[in-house]
Amino acid sequence: MTTGTTAPFTAADYKARMDRAAQSAADAGLAGVLVAPGPDLVWLTGYHVPADTERLTLLVLAAGQEPTLVVPKLEAPDAAKAVGADAMTLRDWTDGVDPYGVTAPLMDVSGRFGVSDNAWAMHLLGLQKTLPETSYVSLTEALPMLRAVKDAAELQRLAAAGAAADATYEEIKKVAFAGRTEIDISREITDLLGRFGHEQVDFALVCSGPNGANPHHSPGDRVVQDGDMIVLDFGGLRYGYGSDTSRTVHVGEPTDEERKVHDIVREAQTAACEAVRPGIACQEVDRVARKVITDAGYGEYFIHRTGHGIGVTTHEPPYMIEGEEQELLPGMCFSVEPGIYLPGRFGVRIEDIVTVTEDGGRRLNATARDMAIVG
Repeated sequence: MTTGTTAPFTAADYKARMDRAAQSAADAGLAGVLVAPGPDLVWLTGYHVPADTERLTLLVLAAGQEPTLVVPKLEAPDAAKAVGADAMTLRDWTDGVDPYGVTAPLMDVSGRFGVSDNAWAMHLLGLQKTLPETSYVSLTEALPMLRAVKDAAELQRLAAAGAAADATYEEIKKVAFAGRTEIDISREITDLLGRFGHEQVDFALVCSGPNGANPHHSPGDRVVQDGDMIVLDFGGLRYGYGSDTSRTVHVGEPTDEERKVHDIVREAQTAACEAVRPGIACQEVDRVARKVITDAGYGEYFIHRTGHGIGVTTHEPPYMIEGEEQELLPGMCFSVEPGIYLPGRFGVRIEDIVTVTEDGGRRLNATARDMAIVG
């Protein structure tokens, strides 16, 4: 089952992204950008590289220069089918040929280049050996906002992913929790995300009882019991863009303390979402959420950042964390997910994806944030 449709990205869309990346690099004083297989390459070209390849594939971007993808000859036919292939030149190489020698003529021999974070060290060292006067910096450090501001088509995909996650939550609330293992419930969430249109599920956390105090607990064989608080956190990709939502449910009636903690987290999450607007620093979103929890006496139990960016990956810049002074801009999308985690007892987290609008913020998740009672 799926809901909604989206128009495909075009070669012109990818060309605009590559041009923008090259110009952003020049504006940052870089000679260019080197993009290895991964989310940056998918976003810039639409090309998904085979996951098991160790051969050099590298997109070289520089202002005033034709975008060029260096690709193994045996993979060049697939690269040529990518939508963005019409906006770049393919330069292939065969086994037995030095791929770094093939790449070197595309690069300033003494330039400083931004490199996608997931580039293999083997390839970076190979380039350094071939061009010893070059230097390199990670894209997250040099151009952290490269993918941060989404256009209308990207926002449409993120909204569709959020709607599918919402539909999943509404369905999972109807199932029996007590007497089943966390992993069994997690599998059901995974199936629901697929039914509602996700082509990829990245995580489906079910953190029951004391396991809820571990924000990234992997679902296991613990059997959910009556009286358990359960943190649900799930997401993945729909139309190539991410969903990520958390809600906290309870098996049977909660205690007064459990209700109190949940209410504090809900207040913190609401306050942080309402604080979102263009021009404020990312850290202000974190400060707003953290103040509510700290003022309530639980500050030491809020043990992670308030949020992370989302797009073609479920975690990317910008980050809502103390010390991040990047200003919010219209089109940025990120999670707002404060939590309280009481070791050995239970945890609470509430998470929505929020996009910055021209005059505030808009949630891309619409399910109720009160504590749902499940069976």
